[in-house]
Amino acid sequence: MDQLEAMRIFARVVERTSFSAAARDLHLPASKVTEAVKQLETRLGVRLIERTTRAVRPTPDGEAYHRRCLSILSEVEDAESALRGAKPKGPVRVDVQGGLARRVLFPSLPSFFADYPDIELTISETDRFVDPLREGIDCVLRAGEVKDGDLVARRVALLPEVTCCSPAYIARYGMPRRWDQLDGHRMIGFRSSATGGVLPLEFMVAGEKRTVMLPSALIVDAAESYSAAVQLGLGLVQSPRYAKDEAFARGTLVAVLEETPPSPTPVSLLYAGGRLLSPRVRVFIDWVTRRFAEAGL
Repeated sequence: MDQLEAMRIFARVVERTSFSAAARDLHLPASKVTEAVKQLETRLGVRLIERTTRAVRPTPDGEAYHRRCLSILSEVEDAESALRGAKPKGPVRVDVQGGLARRVLFPSLPSFFADYPDIELTISETDRFVDPLREGIDCVLRAGEVKDGDLVARRVALLPEVTCCSPAYIARYGMPRRWDQLDGHRMIGFRSSATGGVLPLEFMVAGEKRTVMLPSALIVDAAESYSAAVQLGLGLVQSPRYAKDEAFARGTLVAVLEETPPSPTPVSLLYAGGRLLSPRVRVFIDWVTRRFAEAGL
């Protein structure tokens, strides 16, 4: 077997911590993936992979060899693409928060495919935490603070936030006047996928972040449900302003407590540190970054 091919297979086995998952990703028989790693181990005279009934993980020698493989494979792919003058091609797997992607990315997808007609883009939508390595995802688009130190985070936007409610809510509970005088008011709870807890309302007061937890008749864990519930007058919510501008213009929602808004929300592209970023993934990441800059978010 070609040495570079064996290195690519080994790198994917390490990334996916699974021989079968690596075989599916690479469209290869599982036996060929297993044989490639065995040949590398025989050639090098060291064990690269520890195999147990529950896990597949690199040995210390395997971790060191994996880092070198990524560097070599990246250099080879860049050199070949440059000499061929060829545009990147192949699959790119992305996980996004749907509303943000539909607002910023989807309208420009035709121009992306016009520039890169041979890239095969797979987009999944979730609000939960996604582990790029274990789930075979090349990059993740997420709003919120990044707490996983194993992921590289490339910030692409900072979204202004707003507190809002429906006219029906105001008719029932009154107009909120101050962040610290919300007795008798209610919020729609949003359960964090990162912590499992319900997020409090947040207000920036003289440069300091203050939080308030109000009673919730309804708690949700998806952005679409959160947006639908506020229209029904069930409580106060906090959301990126861009997502509510049309509702404000129609009069179906009202911005409140604007003198003490929530802190802005960062939007980042996340990908696994130390993982080989192919040219096709790099051009997609660069394109997403440009799209957010052009959108003014």
